[in-house]
Amino acid sequence: MRSFSDWLNDSATEWLTKDGLPPPTPLCDFKRLEYELRAGDVILIEGRSRVAEVIRVITQSPWSHAAIYIGRLYDIRDRDLREVIEYHYDGDPEDHLIVEALMGKGTIISPLRTYQQDHVRICRPASLSPEDAQQVIAYIAKHLGWDYDLRQILDLARFFFPWSILPRRWRSSLFQHNAGNPTRIVCSTLLAQAFGFVNYPILPFIDRADDGSVRFFKRNPKLFAPRDFDTSPYFEIIKYPYLGLADLGLYRKLPWAGEEIYYNDEAQAFAPDSPGPEPASTVDDSDAEPNEATLADESEHPPARRFGGMSNFPFLRHKG
Repeated sequence: MRSFSDWLNDSATEWLTKDGLPPPTPLCDFKRLEYELRAGDVILIEGRSRVAEVIRVITQSPWSHAAIYIGRLYDIRDRDLREVIEYHYDGDPEDHLIVEALMGKGTIISPLRTYQQDHVRICRPASLSPEDAQQVIAYIAKHLGWDYDLRQILDLARFFFPWSILPRRWRSSLFQHNAGNPTRIVCSTLLAQAFGFVNYPILPFIDRADDGSVRFFKRNPKLFAPRDFDTSPYFEIIKYPYLGLADLGLYRKLPWAGEEIYYNDEAQAFAPDSPGPEPASTVDDSDAEPNEATLADESEHPPARRFGGMSNFPFLRHKG
């Protein structure tokens, strides 16, 4: 029989992780992103749940979640690794797969299409060799089934408060050696550990000696947040907007509302159905019968040239 504390924990987790409605207008072209992905790419996700909003506030970033793309089953060359993936995922072998650590689910394999309605971005480790990409994926695969470390999120939140004003029992344990449960982890920490396993830098400490030599030092992986992959100079940012302008002349195909011009003042609310002031008349009067005043004016000041009627181009008239 499930205890009350388990029921309360499950109910709170469900409430925190329930996704809100997707944005009415997508920000990225998911199909192009899906086609662009390579094994080892980090995927940043904005997220639509309550816990995603909390993480964005804590990390002061638009990104609340990070996952790693591992490709399709037949893209994984190592037989043992492929068997591990098959054991943890029983979906379509054609699915594009990611590994992620989720609250309430732990470290799991998910189809990429889970986030087809979300705002996502690719962070590609520049110059990472295919062999090391497979090593990164293998490292992450060893953590499949681990629980999500909610305590680390709370520790990270406490870390942003001034250290001196917090009681000792409330202070973060992020800097304590082997702190926390060794079988719990969060998404960004798992990715930081995996790239550190192949000595690929994310945001290292860099020390330059007096003789000009440089040394890299790894950061505490528990201090990494999804935004750090976006900030890192060692990751290329790849994004495809839903309506992009990269293709030559694509702006000519934008969905303009015909040839109508909106005349309302910018200070007023946009109301395209409301009538604006009538534009000046552009009726061609070149075929109208000239009156005596017009003939007299033209006899004294002959026009330089007629362009469909002089009344349409008053700036061409000579001034006496």
